[in-house]
Amino acid sequence: MKRSIIITGGAGFIGSHVVRLFVNKYPEYQIICLDKLTYAGNLANLKDLEGKPNYKFEKVDICDFDAVLSLMKLEKVDGIIHLAAESHVDRSIKDPFTFAKTNVLGTLSLLQAARLCWEPVGYEGKRFYHISTDEVYGALEMTRPDGVNPPFTTKASSGSHHLAYGEEFFTEDMKYQPHSPYSAAKASSDHFVRAFHDTYGLPTVVTNCSNNYGPYQFPEKLIPLFVNNIRLRKPLPVYGKGENVRDWLYVEDHARAIDLIFHEGKAGETYNIGGFNEWKNIDVIKLLIRTTDRLLGRPEGADDDLITYVTDRAGHDLRYAIDSRKLQSELGWEPSLQFEEGIEKTVRWYLDNQDWLDGVTSGDYQKYYDEMYRNR
Repeated sequence: MKRSIIITGGAGFIGSHVVRLFVNKYPEYQIICLDKLTYAGNLANLKDLEGKPNYKFEKVDICDFDAVLSLMKLEKVDGIIHLAAESHVDRSIKDPFTFAKTNVLGTLSLLQAARLCWEPVGYEGKRFYHISTDEVYGALEMTRPDGVNPPFTTKASSGSHHLAYGEEFFTEDMKYQPHSPYSAAKASSDHFVRAFHDTYGLPTVVTNCSNNYGPYQFPEKLIPLFVNNIRLRKPLPVYGKGENVRDWLYVEDHARAIDLIFHEGKAGETYNIGGFNEWKNIDVIKLLIRTTDRLLGRPEGADDDLITYVTDRAGHDLRYAIDSRKLQSELGWEPSLQFEEGIEKTVRWYLDNQDWLDGVTSGDYQKYYDEMYRNR
């Protein structure tokens, strides 16, 4: 094989899309999907890749330094794409220790293993790619409550709903101000990655991405949770008044960006990846209701009464908005889908794959692979 690449968290939502892209696009690469298989890891996400000659799965905890180091030596790994992380803010508020362990110490384990494997032979042709989040930057003010057209356009941002709710955007040189245990843990891991580049010369890149959506997302997240609840006519719990603003990116566009940055990004650099696509949560939810009801053949507005306003999340950041013009200008990437088009594809996928959705929500997906992998 031309290259041997570990993709951590590869059985998760974003990771499975990255694994699939690399396995299918680069048959000359050995792609190793490394995952601990926590609740968010689901090998059914990668069932179509089983038997591919350039794909293999390894059940490994990234916090197990000896196991990571042994695997890297055995497979002669020359690239790491690091997505494995605890990522749900509500869970981080209840259990910050798990987030600190996985996101910080797990990243440190991978960095040290990479350094020990690569330093003796030289860093040429090596790459450590760390995927982070826009939440490390904190929150932006919403100075334009009704939204206005922002000062940039892309293929995906040319539709009528492309709005900006403030003058300021997250840029790569912005000060970190994390507000949740999740974002604090990710911020710390980002600092460790950059420290390994500055101290040891490890060839790293860091990307901070906005909210992803698309197929295979674990249904504790807003979009798959609400599609499933609409399907089952269950309440749609909305934090506060639903006024919080997020920048949304279709997951396959994120995977394309990862591919591009892994191969062409400059070592030591940070790139922001965003959809140029700001939406208030309540507007996303109303779009989900309209789209899901239409695809289910229900009358328009049939499920509007499912919206239920609940007490706001502690420390709930008001607005995130990524400025990814650096990535656009230096490497030529931009998102490909307008949001309504991406939501249509996403909702249709969940409705067409109700067995997957039911298996995840019931927990049966974990039993499916127990015998094959979990007890190895």
